[in-house]
Amino acid sequence: MSERLPDEPLAEHLGDLTDLAAADGMAAGRAAPMDGAAVSWLRAQVRQRAHFGIAAFLRGLSLAGRVTPLARPERHNVEVIRDLPYINDGAGCHRLDIYRPLDRRGPHPVVLYVHGGGFATLSKDTHWLMALLFARAGYLVANINYRLAPRFPYPAAVIDSFAAFEWLCDNAERFGGDLSRLVLAGESAGANLVTGLSIAASYERDEAFSRRVFDLGVVPRAVLPACGLLQVSDPGRLSRKRPLPAWIDGVLSDISTMYLRVDGTEPESLDLADPLCVLERGLAPVRPLPAFFVTCGTRDPLLEDSRRLKRALDALGVRNEACYYPKEIHAFHAMVWRRQARACWRRTFAFLRDVLAD
Repeated sequence: MSERLPDEPLAEHLGDLTDLAAADGMAAGRAAPMDGAAVSWLRAQVRQRAHFGIAAFLRGLSLAGRVTPLARPERHNVEVIRDLPYINDGAGCHRLDIYRPLDRRGPHPVVLYVHGGGFATLSKDTHWLMALLFARAGYLVANINYRLAPRFPYPAAVIDSFAAFEWLCDNAERFGGDLSRLVLAGESAGANLVTGLSIAASYERDEAFSRRVFDLGVVPRAVLPACGLLQVSDPGRLSRKRPLPAWIDGVLSDISTMYLRVDGTEPESLDLADPLCVLERGLAPVRPLPAFFVTCGTRDPLLEDSRRLKRALDALGVRNEACYYPKEIHAFHAMVWRRQARACWRRTFAFLRDVLAD
């Protein structure tokens, strides 16, 4: 029997909206009955509005959370140094925030945090909580922005996250960081980017931006890809594995289109959009890959990517641990008031203590 994700109310609302819009247009005398192509187009528009509407809600929730007293970094003995440029072009998308613990003697282990958002939304400012959680646990954190699709399609986000890695390698020490204990972390699209970054650090590749990472000679000790979207080029693979609500299937397709084919063409190499496929080839790295801690909820539509990642890492002989949390949704670990989210963070830090102590 195939496993199925439960339909959510929004799926029904999207269908109602498209039907209502079509009916409204006909009633006003502005449109003839809609054919299949027109309905598909309208549904895509609704999905995209829903996608960005959810992102706007998350931004609002994040900003609301920041005004509460417990969100103040000083309450946790953490200093935040905001908006440092990792590329000196004056663009806000090329800035990062440093979160530095003040109550622990350095040098500190270092985390490069890369936010999610389907490669098209959100920012370091929406993901302040992730950075704060690491910093209060004693990590020096660089929480980054990067260019977003569809204005900046692949490989812009890859190039930017790699440039932030270069900046961190050059600057971590002056902020009290220990690069010998470097961790890459990100969720969803961010998980994709940090997995690709670990590949560039361990494999010799042809892209100029990958060569710069490899030539640094810095290999992270651990990678934390949470609920990763790890193969962007084939969004339909997930619904082939287990049926998904139509609106989720559509959102995943839209992410792929915005990130990879916004101008109707495909990049020559999709390797770093599909880092999972690179690892599944089973080629031995030039330098050992870092340890991976893979997390995902069982109601996350991206669950199969995490399971495939673990199988690929096992086949390569890479140290890894995967934790799947029953009935949890996408990015559940951000909801830190939930019991399983707290359990996920405890297990994450336990894994890092073990890996970084070796």
